[in-house]
Amino acid sequence: MKIFFSVGEPSGDLHGANLIRDLKQRDPSLVFTGFAGPKMQAAGCESLFDLTLLPVMFIAAALWNIRTFLRRLREADQHFAKNRVDAVVLIDYPGFNWCIARRAKKHGIPVFYYGVPQMWAWIPWRVKKLRRLVDHVLCKLPFEPAWFQERNVQANYVGHPFYDEVVRQKVDCDFVERMADPKSPLLLLLPGSRNREVDRQWPVLRDAAKLVMKQRPETRVAVGCFSEPQRQQVQADVTARELPIDVFCDKTPELIRSATLALSCSGSVSLELLAARLPTIIVYRVTWFQQFLLQRVLVCKYVTLVNLMECESISRGNRPLYWPDRANAEPCPMPEYVYPGNRTKNIANRAIGLLSNPKLLQKNREWLNRIASKHAVPGASERAADHILNMLLPERDQANRKRAA
Repeated sequence: MKIFFSVGEPSGDLHGANLIRDLKQRDPSLVFTGFAGPKMQAAGCESLFDLTLLPVMFIAAALWNIRTFLRRLREADQHFAKNRVDAVVLIDYPGFNWCIARRAKKHGIPVFYYGVPQMWAWIPWRVKKLRRLVDHVLCKLPFEPAWFQERNVQANYVGHPFYDEVVRQKVDCDFVERMADPKSPLLLLLPGSRNREVDRQWPVLRDAAKLVMKQRPETRVAVGCFSEPQRQQVQADVTARELPIDVFCDKTPELIRSATLALSCSGSVSLELLAARLPTIIVYRVTWFQQFLLQRVLVCKYVTLVNLMECESISRGNRPLYWPDRANAEPCPMPEYVYPGNRTKNIANRAIGLLSNPKLLQKNREWLNRIASKHAVPGASERAADHILNMLLPERDQANRKRAA
């Protein structure tokens, strides 16, 4: 049995590699091919082309590579026509993967989507395309299956593959021990992984931390940077302003385990913060134009995945964008400040309130623990592999019986 993968992002390459290994454990006769990155190739997938090498973060970059994408689509179409392919597995990478799904359906090949685009958050009518082109959705988030099933899409919850990586993390325990100090709380600042995020979010986090240190001088502050150039950028700013802030690179897992409270840029890092049960305030400064767009296209209550995990209903309805300091604001596990303008006082006051109230901080940890106990668990790749094979093996057996007859 042959399975074709289409992956275009480094994170998808990692999740695809784990899925391939779990599929091979269950059926060593499986053959894998497709658009695979280096990790998937190492796991045993023959790659027609490595799409992870193409920069497509912005529309201009995607248009610049349009000829390459068209060639890859023709290549996939020819592969489907000349080879027996039993299933296509798509991982993230919307846009190109929709085109791959369309080619696969033309050839009668069942399509699985592992890590589907977040259409429940914005432009929800894309689900019509999903329903037409995809046979099975393997959901990362607990609220997704019900959302898709209500729209007549076959969906199963397998969990987030990020947590398969968390259990494999090698943590520098000596560093964690050095950072620990029960008499002096540690405030962790996480300004994001992309350079543009750091440029916009770091000044907000820095100024909020300054206000916290002014009100609570015993508080230590550390920054977890994604890359060395970002560390150098932040360190230069800290040094120029003579701030007592320690700046690190490649120590985020250790800092998360050492911290008392985090101020974090919105993103998938919230899942790692949840796994560590670390009380967190989400910060994401947007422009006024971005807020204007969010107000009109965002259909879910929150932007933070952890907060959405705790919702009975993720729909925002006609309510305004969430603001944690609004009088009637619904409490959420990770208060999120996703707004334009200068909100550093609001963020700092929220942090000071938590650091000044150990009972409130502990209550937040217990809330995160309840969520993490249900959802921050490894095994997503194993569950995804089981779902794929459970769907495919009856079809394969039926096809074999027809050929034998």
